[in-house]
Amino acid sequence: MLNLRFLPVWQRNFLVWKKLAIPSLLGNLADPMLYMLGLGYGLGRLLPDINGVPYLNFLAAGTVCYSVMNSATFETLYSAFSRMHVQKTWAAILNTPLGLTDVLLGEWFWAASKSLLSGLAILLVIWGLGLQADFFMSLGLLPVIVLTGLCFAGLGLAINAVSPNYDFFLYYFTLAITPMVLLGGVFYPASELPAWLKAAADWLPLTHAVQLARPLVLGHWPQDILWHGFVLAAYGLAGFWAACKLTRRRLLR
Repeated sequence: MLNLRFLPVWQRNFLVWKKLAIPSLLGNLADPMLYMLGLGYGLGRLLPDINGVPYLNFLAAGTVCYSVMNSATFETLYSAFSRMHVQKTWAAILNTPLGLTDVLLGEWFWAASKSLLSGLAILLVIWGLGLQADFFMSLGLLPVIVLTGLCFAGLGLAINAVSPNYDFFLYYFTLAITPMVLLGGVFYPASELPAWLKAAADWLPLTHAVQLARPLVLGHWPQDILWHGFVLAAYGLAGFWAACKLTRRRLLR
């Protein structure tokens, strides 16, 4: 049974975020929306339809997943590292009856909550532009957004636990996040990749998020829903488990 002792940590982060909510939301939204609108309208006019679908519609689902991944990753890397290492917020919380698992659970769900906002904002743009084939089917994106946020929040906390400074995060972005964006099917069908590269892309969590999200935008049910959901959940839980172990070892030094 899930312990709700993490809620004060989540609430603390929410109250701090609320003071800077507007610039924070703009920062989270500007990049993915520019990608979707710029590439979709600009590059899309030069491209033929993809499997009978205009490029902007094809790009929409990938942009949702990309935005959710970025939001959860930035929150669990830069913001969580500031609270853990620079501001010593975690140390202050650990002087209360709360334990380290409560702190990490609060950070995990908080990052997923922020990524949910990012995903919802892109989804509103999709609805506003009429890019979805079926409105009610596109509501199925909501659990995909939540699961994708938890997945990348768990992975981000694990990287945060072993990072000595902010510069270390560049390794994660260069070696993990950027390849996922380029290979995960955000901008083009992953099926167009060479077989060996497609096999590698199939191991990336973003690939599974996109394979769940895109059919829901284009008006048909995804194939292998349980498998894709299992992979995202497994990455998220493994990341959170590693974060608990590595952060505890770091704080005990």
